[in-house]
Amino acid sequence: MTTAVLEPVALRALRLVALVETVSFGILLVCSVLKRTTSFNAVPVMGPIHGVLFLALVYLVLDQRKRLGWSSGKVLLAVTIGSPFAHFFVRRVP
Repeated sequence: MTTAVLEPVALRALRLVALVETVSFGILLVCSVLKRTTSFNAVPVMGPIHGVLFLALVYLVLDQRKRLGWSSGKVLLAVTIGSPFAHFFVRRVP
């Protein structure tokens, strides 16, 4: 029987927040298009939700940078491309 190595809770949280933040960015983009093309306006709701998730992503990236061995450049890249690619970037972490 093999024993699986469990990820630290903070790394699992980082991966989960990255996924949810990426999805929220896509939803916010759709809401922005709908705001311009229809009378539907969910941007005032989705904007703050996405903002809080992005701040959580930034916090968790900064919190885990030493554990992950990320340089300042990699942290900057993770935060800069955070919204559209955060989930995929963080999933590559060993």
